[in-house]
Amino acid sequence: MRENSITKEVLKAAFTVHTQLGPGLLESAYEACLFYEIIQLGLEVERQVAMPLIYKEIKMETGYRLDLLVQKNVIIEVKAVETFTDVHIAQMITYLKLSNCKIGLLINFHVSSLKNGIKRIIY
Repeated sequence: MRENSITKEVLKAAFTVHTQLGPGLLESAYEACLFYEIIQLGLEVERQVAMPLIYKEIKMETGYRLDLLVQKNVIIEVKAVETFTDVHIAQMITYLKLSNCKIGLLINFHVSSLKNGIKRIIY
């Protein structure tokens, strides 16, 4: 499945979660529900994927974790914040670099309309 098709399906799932729950919950609740919805779509999804940092020949387990990794291609970072900041975008770019993935979705569920809480990042 191509990245664009994956992101389209993930966004459908995110809209389902947001419609059911609305804003105001913790990120972990949205992540768990989005994980469930993506599974229901028949997509392969991993949750809290460890992301080691490799510096030269040293592999460091530094505690970086991807919220969701879909089809081993698309990174999903779930947020429940007032607004995205440069740090959120930098975090996603770093995760894309470390994972060799090309597309990431930042999804902020703490908005009244989810269309205002989506940022697609291509590396």
